[in-house]
Amino acid sequence: MALHINEAEVQDLLTIPMAIAAVEEISRKQAASTVIVHTRRRFELASGGFFHYMAALDTAAGLVAMKQYTYVKGKLCFLVPLYSTSTGELLALIEADHLSRLRTGAASGVASNYLARPDAQIAAVIGTGRQAETQLEALASVRKLTVARVFGRDRQRRKDFAEKMSRRIGVPVSAAESAADAVRGADIVSTATTSSHPVLDGQDLSPGVHVNAIGANHAHKQELDATAVARAGLLFVDSLAQSKQEAGDVIIPFAQTPERWAEVHELNELVAGKVPGRGSSEEITLFKSNGIASWDLAVAAKVYALAQQRHVGRELPLFRPV
Repeated sequence: MALHINEAEVQDLLTIPMAIAAVEEISRKQAASTVIVHTRRRFELASGGFFHYMAALDTAAGLVAMKQYTYVKGKLCFLVPLYSTSTGELLALIEADHLSRLRTGAASGVASNYLARPDAQIAAVIGTGRQAETQLEALASVRKLTVARVFGRDRQRRKDFAEKMSRRIGVPVSAAESAADAVRGADIVSTATTSSHPVLDGQDLSPGVHVNAIGANHAHKQELDATAVARAGLLFVDSLAQSKQEAGDVIIPFAQTPERWAEVHELNELVAGKVPGRGSSEEITLFKSNGIASWDLAVAAKVYALAQQRHVGRELPLFRPV
């Protein structure tokens, strides 16, 4: 029978270091073509909301998963069904809000580990939501941060975020008065907002910085301005196919120069050593993340294995013989 694993149980089972390891491993499999990814598709609903779905197959592990979620009236509902390919059985139904945040943070952690300077110590995050929290957690997992800065439009929220994350990661986090104040001098920057318009000015980026842009996943939305993209000597995405559909951060500045897409590579190629990473300490690097189903599959498989080991979750009486 299928195992139902709820949000609280996922939160107890899964950590950022686990998620980073899972995303890195499945990235190598993707580069070896043993993982197949179907990009995100959407239905626009009569309510003005959306239903999204995306899927991935790990042929080596014998697992397939789909992430499906709604966005209606400002509320997101995430679910990941996990199947065995050898038996066709539904193994688990996993509530996936926390899972989604951790896998997105983990991907930025993987990208930062490969692209940020080894001596990176100062992090900046633009955004104060829960995605911003896992971004900062991931950065603290892959680099020995000495300080971090956060900016968001709401003064109280950025103050609360700074206090909360200082305790969580054991590194002083300060609330900046502007995005420019947060970003200037930072070694790693993550943007994690819902903004449709740029929140990061490329002129504020210091030489040698690595940038993770994770918030904008529609063709008409940007978190980064054209200068930030133009200054990046290396540009990686999670999926070229998906990025060409919905990565406004790249689609918009590349509209007049589509040949620039030839310079863009996928993160899995970097992890597998198929393409080189940072070339110098002064080079600016960029990872544009939209989120792909292979990451959901990787962390869902980890959650399911841990749930079995620790006897967590409850069996659902699905597909019983008539």
